[in-house]
Amino acid sequence: MISLVPGYDDSVEDREVVSWQLGRPARAFTRVAVRCAHGFPAVTEQAPFDSDGQPFPTTYYLTCPWLVSAVSRVEAAGGVRRYAERARSDPVLGESLARADAEQRSIRPELDVGIGGTRRDGAVKCLHAHAAFALARPGYELGERILAEAGERWCPDGRCAKAG
Repeated sequence: MISLVPGYDDSVEDREVVSWQLGRPARAFTRVAVRCAHGFPAVTEQAPFDSDGQPFPTTYYLTCPWLVSAVSRVEAAGGVRRYAERARSDPVLGESLARADAEQRSIRPELDVGIGGTRRDGAVKCLHAHAAFALARPGYELGERILAEAGERWCPDGRCAKAG
């Protein structure tokens, strides 16, 4: 990995950084799908099943603490309900969600679930999963709008350097 932050220890493995970001060991981790502006993991790709054989329905997992907090604020302000409503009432967002859910199902046919593990067409469950999908698979309009509402995408100070 190329160090983009002064003081960042390049020998630290991505899994270790992700575990630090999450505050627990990373489960079902396969790779970093998206890095932040400072070069740290922001979105990871997960295996369909963890090491214990338990399903892990979220393919793309948001790990950047800054962005996780920002999306949590959107959720706390009624974001899940609002975005589910918008996806039902706005044809552009509804089609965007349908395409992304279909893509998610094709990525993980063994689980047959939409973004965030949803089983019902048009369901919106976890905004973090939608934001992560939008970052990993550009062009997902519903996820892009969630990210836009969340505000500044990356922290100003490369705080994940503390993981090393």
